[in-house]
Amino acid sequence: MTPWLLSAPPSPSLVTCNATTAALRTPPAPSQSLSIPPNPNSTPSPPSLSLTPSPNPTPLPSTCALQCPHFQSCSGCTHEYNLHRPIILDEATHFFKKLGVSDFTFDSCRLWGWRCRAKLAVRGSSVSPLIGLYQEGTHNVVDIPDCKAHHPNINAAVELLKQGITELNVEPYDEDKGTGELRYVQMAVTTYNTSLPASERYRNGKVQVALVWNSRNENSHSSENLNALAHFLWRNGGRSRKVHLIHSVWANFQTSTNNIIFGNRWRHLLGERDFWEHVGGIDISLAPSSFGQANTRAFDTLLQKLHKYVPLGASVVDLYAGAGVIGLSLAATRKCRSVKCVEINKESKLSFEKTVERLPDSVDCSISWHHADTSIEPVSWLVGSDVVVVDPPRKGLDPSLVDTLWTIPSLDRKANSPERPCLKVKDEKRPWILRAREASVHIQSKTPQEESQSLPQSLIYISCGWESFKQDCMTLLSSKAWHLDKAHGFNFFPGTQRYCCIVCHMSFHGHTIIIVIWHLYTLMIV
Repeated sequence: MTPWLLSAPPSPSLVTCNATTAALRTPPAPSQSLSIPPNPNSTPSPPSLSLTPSPNPTPLPSTCALQCPHFQSCSGCTHEYNLHRPIILDEATHFFKKLGVSDFTFDSCRLWGWRCRAKLAVRGSSVSPLIGLYQEGTHNVVDIPDCKAHHPNINAAVELLKQGITELNVEPYDEDKGTGELRYVQMAVTTYNTSLPASERYRNGKVQVALVWNSRNENSHSSENLNALAHFLWRNGGRSRKVHLIHSVWANFQTSTNNIIFGNRWRHLLGERDFWEHVGGIDISLAPSSFGQANTRAFDTLLQKLHKYVPLGASVVDLYAGAGVIGLSLAATRKCRSVKCVEINKESKLSFEKTVERLPDSVDCSISWHHADTSIEPVSWLVGSDVVVVDPPRKGLDPSLVDTLWTIPSLDRKANSPERPCLKVKDEKRPWILRAREASVHIQSKTPQEESQSLPQSLIYISCGWESFKQDCMTLLSSKAWHLDKAHGFNFFPGTQRYCCIVCHMSFHGHTIIIVIWHLYTLMIV
C-alpha cells in the first residue's frame, strides 16, 4: 500500500514568468453545481500555449509557475505562469484607478497546495478508476492524482480511495447508462489541530471524505459496498494509523440525472462527526453540506483585513450569510452589539448553531440566524444595523436590495426628520418574516440592548462575479452618496486569471461601503 507522505512541492530551477494573454486558456464559467457543456459530445481544440519573452526577463522563484503535469488536459487551472499575479489584477487595478484609488494593494497568498476543499467526479472502472475534473468542453474525466493546487493530503486521500475502489470492486458511475455506485467525492481538509504546534497544523491536515453514492438511501442493494469502502478508508487512514489521514467518512445519496452533485440525504458513517476550522479569530463548524472556502489561509487573511473596517461595538446584519462565519467573526473580534445573519439555505443552520457554541465567553452580543430570502423587503433586515455584510451569488445583489442601498441616504434623512417616521417593520403581518422567525436561532446579549431604528452606515460586499460587482458598484456610486477610498486584493485561487479577491472601502458624509470581491473558482467540476 502506498504510504501517506506529506511533502512540499518540488523546487526545480528558477524560471522566468512572463506570459501574455495568449498563453492562457479561456476559463469555463464558474458554477454553483456541475458546469455541464451544452453538447456533451463536443471536443474542444487542444489548448495552445505561447510565451512571449520579455526584453529584460527577471528570474523569479519557481513557485510563480504552476508546473502541474495535468495542466494541458485538466480544466481546473487556466493560468500556468505568474501565479502570483493573475491577469484580472491588471483590470482591477485600472478599474479602481479610474475611480480615484491609486494605492491598490495585492496579497498573492499561498501559491501551492492551497485548495483545502475539492469536489471530484469518479468515473472509469473498478480496475482503473478516474478521479478528477471534466476535460474542458466534454464529459471526459481527467485523472489528477498530482494536482498542484490540492492540499497534499487531498491527493493522498484520493490515492487511498482508488485503492479501495479497486480492491472492493466498487463500480464508478456511468453517466450514459446511469449505472454504477460511486458518482463523486468531496474532500475537505481541516487544518485546525490544537494538539500540534501552529506551524505544523497545515501540513498535517485531516481529510473529511464525502462519498456521493448512486442510490436513494442507505438501504439500497449496494449499501454493503458503501460500508465496505468507508471501512477501508478508515482502517487504512483513520486515527489508529501511524499517519492519521482521514478525519471522517460521510455518504450522500443521489440518483438524479441533473447537474447537481449532492442529493438531500446525508449519513455520517465513520470518524469525527464535527468538522472544525479556525478562521477570522473563531472556531467554525462546517457540515459536508455547508459551503466552505477552498483557500482557508487566504480567507483568514481577508477576514483580518476586513475586521479593520468595522467599528468596535457596531450592529451588523449579514445577508446571504451561509453559516454566518463572517458575521460571527465580527461579533467576536469587533465586540459587536448585535449580529443578525440571514440565509436562504436551511442546511446552514446547524453549522451556525455549533459555531455559536464555541464563541469566546467574552462575547457579549445579541446574535441571530434567519432562514429567509433577502430579496423580499430587504429594508426589514437592514433596520437597526450599522454595518451590512452581503455575500451574493455570482449574479450579484438582488435588484431590490440594490435599490434599497441606493436610497439609504434618503431613507436616513426621513428617519431623522422632525416627524421621525418609524421604520420598524411590522413583521407580525408579513408571512415571510414569520417563517423566518420560526426557523431562526436567537442568542440574547448578556447586557440589555436598546432597540435601534438606525440604518446601515457601512456595507461589506462579497461577490463571486467581477462583472456583476462592477455593475453593482457603479450603480451605488451613481447615487452620489458613495466615494471610493481604498482597495485591497487577495489571490484566492492561483492558477486562473479569475481567482482574485478584492476589498474596497468607500465613504461619504459618514456613510461607508466596503466591497469585497471573491472571484471564486467554485470547487465544483468544471
